[in-house]
Amino acid sequence: MFALTPWRGTPGTQPKTFSQQRNLPRLPVPTLEQTFDKYLKSLSPFLHQLEEQGKLEGSTAEKEIAKRKQWVQDFLAKGALGPKLQQRLVDVDRTTDNNWLDDRWWLQKAYHEWRVPLMINSNWWLMFTHDQNMPTETGQHKGHDAYPITGLGSQNWNDAAWGIRRAAWLASRFLQFKVRLDNEDIMPDSSRAGPFCMHQYTRLFGITRIPALPHDWNTATPHPATARHITVIVRDNYYELEVMRKDGTLLGVDSIEKAFWDIVADAQKGDGAGVGVLSSDNRDTWTKTREHLLSVSPVNRKSINSVEDSLLCVSLDSSVLALSADHPAVAHACTPQWVDALARNVSGAGRGGHNRWFDKALTIVVEPNGRAGIMGEHSPCDALIPSILCDYAAAEPCPPPGSSVPAEVSSPNESAGWKKLEWAIDDSTKQSIQQSEAAALQAAQESDIRTLWYDEYGADWIKKVGKHSPDAYLQMALQLAYAKSHGYQVSTYETASTRLFKHGRTDVIRSFSDEAYQFVRGVREGKDAKTLYALLTAATKSHNTQTRESSTGKGIDRHMTGLRLLLRAEDGETPAIFSDPLFGESQSWRLSTSGLSAGDRFAGTGFGTGYPTESYGINYLAGAQLLKFGIESKNGATTGFAKSLVEALRDMRKICEQGGPPPGATEAPKL
Repeated sequence: MFALTPWRGTPGTQPKTFSQQRNLPRLPVPTLEQTFDKYLKSLSPFLHQLEEQGKLEGSTAEKEIAKRKQWVQDFLAKGALGPKLQQRLVDVDRTTDNNWLDDRWWLQKAYHEWRVPLMINSNWWLMFTHDQNMPTETGQHKGHDAYPITGLGSQNWNDAAWGIRRAAWLASRFLQFKVRLDNEDIMPDSSRAGPFCMHQYTRLFGITRIPALPHDWNTATPHPATARHITVIVRDNYYELEVMRKDGTLLGVDSIEKAFWDIVADAQKGDGAGVGVLSSDNRDTWTKTREHLLSVSPVNRKSINSVEDSLLCVSLDSSVLALSADHPAVAHACTPQWVDALARNVSGAGRGGHNRWFDKALTIVVEPNGRAGIMGEHSPCDALIPSILCDYAAAEPCPPPGSSVPAEVSSPNESAGWKKLEWAIDDSTKQSIQQSEAAALQAAQESDIRTLWYDEYGADWIKKVGKHSPDAYLQMALQLAYAKSHGYQVSTYETASTRLFKHGRTDVIRSFSDEAYQFVRGVREGKDAKTLYALLTAATKSHNTQTRESSTGKGIDRHMTGLRLLLRAEDGETPAIFSDPLFGESQSWRLSTSGLSAGDRFAGTGFGTGYPTESYGINYLAGAQLLKFGIESKNGATTGFAKSLVEALRDMRKICEQGGPPPGATEAPKL
């Protein structure tokens, strides 16, 4: 988890944004021995759990581990396949400009070959807290339309003063960040380990994912992005709005706000055809419908180019989404009900794919009462980077509607030019829109999105009383919660950032470890508090070690991916270690997790899971006094998991209080 502070400071008084890029080391190629020793260790909890469940059919965990050790020895032997693959990977490293993984494979293999719809499955979402100037009753609006709605919902523009003002304010703040970024006035990110790569910041504005076969592409947008317009979406109508002057300066918030109102007035003349719904569909389907759309008329190419080249999208929704009447009660009393409704809306699930363009790297979503959030396409950059942008955007409160805006962001006598994008829609495209809408509604119905707020303690208590790293502690809470819900533990992915290296993206922290297994097993067996605290401490220490290693180029999953991609199946290169069913199981991430920051300005975050059953996508914010978890699963499983997570957090507090060191101690006992 990271602090969202790099943008702070006075422009021109700190190091330039990209000043450290040339000094960054390359992502290393780990040694085979290092990777496969760790890999074998990571299999141990799976095998011991299978043994406990009686599923090893006459074998034992130790025998199964010994068998795989032999496979590794055979694979690593001199002259064997392992060293050959390693040398191939070294050659890849020698022939790439920046990073052997990112330059050669990452976008294609991690994102662009995946053909499932972006909505829920791949795109991330983030919700803002209510603006501090917003009246309480405005923020707690009960909603105009109860979920599920089958499309755009009702029109409530008379209630939209806060929504339009806040949309203009947020759009301006996003663009102010762009100007600072273009001028290299964003302080370089860093940690005690060193400076971080800032390349992903160049992938924020003007980036769009293009559907294609056999895999997608991202637009080759230069940095700084040269577009001067944003895309505004209202009632499925698409508009091009000029927000930057030719000299690169921004139009004022008041000019943008006036243009938004003019666009809303135009959109009330009639709903659009719903072309954007097509982008919510399976990537192969969207590829074909997009190609057909482009073949119908040159006007469609102009409109698509405008959307894809724009700096970002702003979706102005015409109603406040409410929860369904049978929406389950919150898992913890401090969680406001409106958060779940906002999460559904920002994710795109709440309106069946309408009023969005899912390929866009950044979309600001605002409801009439001013509830707001961001949806992002995941491939250009990891969610941490846009979350820093979002923190900047929300750092300055929005002046209430009707009041003046600060002079430095005002241009009262200047109009922002806009135009409506036109579409030529034939019968085939109309049918495709109907089919994509049906698919989006089905996906939305299957997706169970919940947000859990937990205020009985936060990161401060975890550090000061529990004596644990908050991130490792919360990962163990997720392990315990899953076991409470399902009776066993599963392969777990936590994101590790590799931005210490040039063009670094991520590696994996395998949270389901021997130590995590023993801790959860101890809780389930009812061991005493001191024993459980010792087991918890061992688990968090192991997790912290793995976090450091995965973040410093010593992770195992990206290395193994590189080796596998260099196999020559046509030459019979099928090593037993990679064809082992347990290899696949250990990478089937039934718990896909990521921690961001304290997130004090965020109401929650989230992303979807890729599996239909007993699987969760979980993003969390560890505030000093308040923990927030965004949880997504399929077919109603999230409610039970959220309750199990509350139980786990309470259990772990008791373990720390009853079995841990006295309050005055400075650290947990060493094991």
